[in-house]
Amino acid sequence: MDVTLLGTGAPQGLPRPGCPCAACATAVGDEARAATALLVDGVLLIDLTPGPAFAAARAGRSLAGVRQVLLSHPHDGPAMEVPAGLPQPGRVADGRELALLDGHRVRALAVDGPGTGYEISGADGERLLYLPPGAAPAGLGNGTGRTAGGGAGGQGGAGPYDLVLLDVLARPDALARLRAGGLVDAATDVVAVHVDHDVPPGPELHRRLAAVGARAVADGSSLVVGEYHAVPDLPRRTLVLGGARSGKSLEAERRLAAFPDVVYVATGGTRDGDEDWAQRVSLHRERRPGSWRTVETCDLVPLLEAARPGREAGKPGSEAGEPGKEAAAPGTEAAGRGAGAGWPGAEAAEPAAGAGTGRPADASPLLIDCLALWLTHVMDEVGAWDDATWEAGGRRALRERTDALVAAVRATRRTVVAVSNEVGSGVVPATPAGRRFRDELGRLNAAFAAECEQVLLVVAGQALALRG
Repeated sequence: MDVTLLGTGAPQGLPRPGCPCAACATAVGDEARAATALLVDGVLLIDLTPGPAFAAARAGRSLAGVRQVLLSHPHDGPAMEVPAGLPQPGRVADGRELALLDGHRVRALAVDGPGTGYEISGADGERLLYLPPGAAPAGLGNGTGRTAGGGAGGQGGAGPYDLVLLDVLARPDALARLRAGGLVDAATDVVAVHVDHDVPPGPELHRRLAAVGARAVADGSSLVVGEYHAVPDLPRRTLVLGGARSGKSLEAERRLAAFPDVVYVATGGTRDGDEDWAQRVSLHRERRPGSWRTVETCDLVPLLEAARPGREAGKPGSEAGEPGKEAAAPGTEAAGRGAGAGWPGAEAAEPAAGAGTGRPADASPLLIDCLALWLTHVMDEVGAWDDATWEAGGRRALRERTDALVAAVRATRRTVVAVSNEVGSGVVPATPAGRRFRDELGRLNAAFAAECEQVLLVVAGQALALRG
């Protein structure tokens, strides 16, 4: 199948009409995007974009052969024209299948918002999935490999899609659900559509997409479904550095938002009577996807060495019963159309952890937030704040603990994103203990970074790549 993207933007396009924001001001050239519309093999048109005939001609295509026009969502953008000679647009009911005379088959799939997803199969068995803006699969799963109703999101034998087009930036959890259900794997070409002005166009847009294994293409691009395309090489280990309130935790969370079974490792724990700390913890919990599991612990080495998911459960601070363990989030399929109409395997038996994801069972990604609090805890345990204890053995004990952590990072087979404070550029601490912490955190950051494929420094919410 050949798919031409007549548009790749949000329903209102990019730039949005009359919008003065910086993203819209810089959306020029290939970064300017009309409302998303797909032309499949010149015969099937999915959604409409302003001036579709002109958009097709600009891409070297014609709408003369179009036999079916399908809409995926209620349109709230600029008025759309239906060129003369095209069939009237229609919708396919969720769960129903439409067979076209030229051999294409279109199955309508339920999503958790207004609109319908479409699975399109070609005569040679190629398969693509297209989701409307702001939508995620309904009844497929919540990013843990399990459906809201207890069933699995597995494909039931059909395997992963060759091409997936969805609103990656607004709904990274949709990509996580597809990965958990085995519908997206490392060979799937994931292309972002419905691109809006929430992310700066250009390098920042492409950086964020690459971090979750997706890409964006310009309006008028043609894609061959099933053709090999080099997907972004996702790093196994990433260290995100930054100062206070720099956006480092948000950057780390973005990097795993499109992956299932994430284990969030909170090293700060709780602090009785500290209202400011409680508010910070609450904000972090509210921001995390509801499907993530939370572990509150500073015992990081066993997590990095874990051979199977069950090993976390027996460790201090395991997610069972811990504060911060989230239930299904609003907007997941539990709150949407529970029937999950049309999604293959939606009623199958629940799989074991990791089943159908294309990953080993012990491969749940870890997000560690943060190393500075881990170091504070370890320095407490070894008595590093007291000068006499420090010289009598505290220094050696701290080195042993940090060396063990760094060695575990080097050997881990899990995807790890760790957050740490960059404290070496500020005021020199007034106390020996403060200077000791600053120095030891600098050493830990450097040793940890040496074992990571990617290192980022976040300043004023902007991520700068130091490595990778």
